[in-house]
Amino acid sequence: MLHSTRRRGRIIAAAIVVVAGALGILSAESASAASPITSGTSCVADEASGCLQGKVIDDNRNPVPGAKITVTSPSGASGSAKTAKNGSFFFKVSEAGAYTVELDAASLPEGVTPKTSTLTVTVELSNITPAGFALNGHVKGSVNSGPAAVPYYQLVWQQFSQGLLLGLLLALAAIGLSLIYGTTGLSNFAHSEQITLGGFLAYVFAVQLGINIIVSAILVIALTALSGYLQDKLIWGPLRKRGLGLTQLMVVTIGLSLALEYVFQLLFGANVYPVATNLELNTGPLDITPTAYWSMLVSVIVLALVGFALIFTRLGRATRAVADNRALAAASGIDVERVIRIVWIVSTGLAGLSGVLYALVNGGVYWLTGAQLLLLVFAAVTLGGIGTAFGALIGSLIIGVVANMSTLFIPQDLKYATGLVILIVVLLVRPQGILGRKERVG
Repeated sequence: MLHSTRRRGRIIAAAIVVVAGALGILSAESASAASPITSGTSCVADEASGCLQGKVIDDNRNPVPGAKITVTSPSGASGSAKTAKNGSFFFKVSEAGAYTVELDAASLPEGVTPKTSTLTVTVELSNITPAGFALNGHVKGSVNSGPAAVPYYQLVWQQFSQGLLLGLLLALAAIGLSLIYGTTGLSNFAHSEQITLGGFLAYVFAVQLGINIIVSAILVIALTALSGYLQDKLIWGPLRKRGLGLTQLMVVTIGLSLALEYVFQLLFGANVYPVATNLELNTGPLDITPTAYWSMLVSVIVLALVGFALIFTRLGRATRAVADNRALAAASGIDVERVIRIVWIVSTGLAGLSGVLYALVNGGVYWLTGAQLLLLVFAAVTLGGIGTAFGALIGSLIIGVVANMSTLFIPQDLKYATGLVILIVVLLVRPQGILGRKERVG
């Protein structure tokens, strides 16, 4: 009986060991399946995961296979993989935050050393995050596969074409700003935020809601025009009636501009939001994308319609009369307040369209898009002749071309500063601008 009891005990103990082992295996497999980092030959980001991907290349821009990459998550979990034949690596992660990406220098072939062996990148779920390594030296047998040098004349033409495009987009905003100044005398620093508003509305309609981009642009123009009506109805009209000076009104526009910028940042953050979701190659005589050609065509048509309206329609003649002499226009029976309100509606609608087209051809919109362009818009208005719509068009084209072509000699980040240089030179040489008129003081 004692022997039988011992035997049953051994069987029970063995069963416990087997069950524990099985549970351990299942637990390990479950833990492995739940690992926040998995590697593979490709990666697709979705709502529950993000992708961290990159390449390891030598100084000839050739891929380096077999390099060991280790990724560590914010919680301390890690995963490793070796680069494929094309030098790429992919990690799918299920946790957002700052990841550490390490390149094992010992795994590199002879002839190459890492410029840096550790990267820290911020990964967001549903997004693809790049994290590549460039190496010093090159693998034996590697040949230079970098991009061929672009001929200088072709580079000049490309910059001119991009500058012409930028000038047309600036003109849409600058004409509105000039009309507002001409009819009210107000330098509206909040005008740039209408550009940003147009870009964000285009992103919401075209990308978030999936509405056709043409329909989206029409909706954006309508909503930004409505914002101009509400601004004049609720802010500028009452302030004019109270007799506030132009300096006081200008300070209000600066405050409104800052307030709107931070509202955009609060609502959308600091990310760049793309309006165009497809990748296009430069083509045609101007060496720009098809979307850029369409943007230029739309700009030319809209600007032509505005010019036609200003010259040949009754409202256009009334607008020019108010801009020329407000008191005389009122004495001749023109409803000055009605003209000013229509000018606000049209001007903000044009700025909204400018924001849509700018976001389409420049990769997207973010909370400071309009503020970045404000200096160029003011420089264009001043160069062409402040208060004159056609002067704003000419000034915008010149500013756009000069600003873009300046990158042939100065860093890209400084191209918008050329607007300030042009602004100072114009004020020193011809303060009234190209089409402006001299004013007698005293």
